[in-house]
Amino acid sequence: MNRMMILPAAIATVAALIVATLGATMTDLGPWYQALEKPGWNPPDVLFPTGWTVIYALITIAGITAWRAAPTPAKAEWVIALFALNGFLNISWSLIFFRMQRPDWAFYELVVLWLSILVIIVFCGRFSRLASGLLLPYLAWVSFAGALNWAVVQLNAPFG
Repeated sequence: MNRMMILPAAIATVAALIVATLGATMTDLGPWYQALEKPGWNPPDVLFPTGWTVIYALITIAGITAWRAAPTPAKAEWVIALFALNGFLNISWSLIFFRMQRPDWAFYELVVLWLSILVIIVFCGRFSRLASGLLLPYLAWVSFAGALNWAVVQLNAPFG
């Protein structure tokens, strides 16, 4: 493999590991979280790390695929920027929900996160259907997380 093939994979992998690590560091399943009332359809806590591991792997592969498929250097830079913004929003949700203990604010931030995923899917879909397809489980996962987040808000509000 030449350097141009290895570089996107290395950067995307490191970026995904950083986002995953920061998000996991922000996630505190301690007494505050355990005391929240959750809907009956809330999955077991052990499912979330497994789900996120699969999602981050798909995001990484999608980012590499889109970066390589970008028809121009400018579009490749947009791929990087959109994935970077999405990573920031992903970490921000964990910060707002768990550290700031504001599921209400986290829900609205999650709407922006969801929109960022949709933008990436549409943008990358113009030159890589594979990259867009790999992001559909992420969109579905965040949609489910949004419904769960909203249910937590409804069951526990007010916050702050």
